[in-house]
Amino acid sequence: MSQDDEDDVGRCLGGERDAFRGLVGRHEGPLIRYLTGQSGRGDLAVEVAQEAFVRAYFALSKLQSPALFRPWLLGIAERVLKETLRAKRRSAVALSVVTASGRASPAFDSPDDEGSEREGALNAAVAELPELYREVVLLRFHAGLSCVQIADKLNVSTGTVTSRLSRAYALLRQALRDSHLRLGLEHDAEAPR
Repeated sequence: MSQDDEDDVGRCLGGERDAFRGLVGRHEGPLIRYLTGQSGRGDLAVEVAQEAFVRAYFALSKLQSPALFRPWLLGIAERVLKETLRAKRRSAVALSVVTASGRASPAFDSPDDEGSEREGALNAAVAELPELYREVVLLRFHAGLSCVQIADKLNVSTGTVTSRLSRAYALLRQALRDSHLRLGLEHDAEAPR
């Protein structure tokens, strides 16, 4: 098997892109089974395996020993799995509501009306952001991408992403302060005297 791997890696590096199909054909099944065992989810394993193969293809020139393709691929897949699980955990945790003091507190922290109001206020504030800022916020918190990944996706520098996020946070804080004041006034008007 490693001789076939060596041949396919050599052919890929020599410019025969189709040779990578041989590597995928030999290693896809075992890789998906391994990742399913690690994650407990077959759908996730397929997603991670696909990303691992893409990364392996583009990093093939960094493989020092073509005979060690399988362990090298497993290392890539394990990193992708960790990144994917971390991103899924981040996106599963709701966006933080930025309080008037500028500190973050968990959104949806309680099922009461106040939590729903904060959730609604945050969603409305994000929706009202200019596209430039809304895009980075959604990529960061809903898609779970890192600033570097967002920069790659948007074809801008990481500094640009961080400055856009910083500006977006400032806009969200202000919008939530205004919303909090409006909500407070509405509650005061509804309160019995």
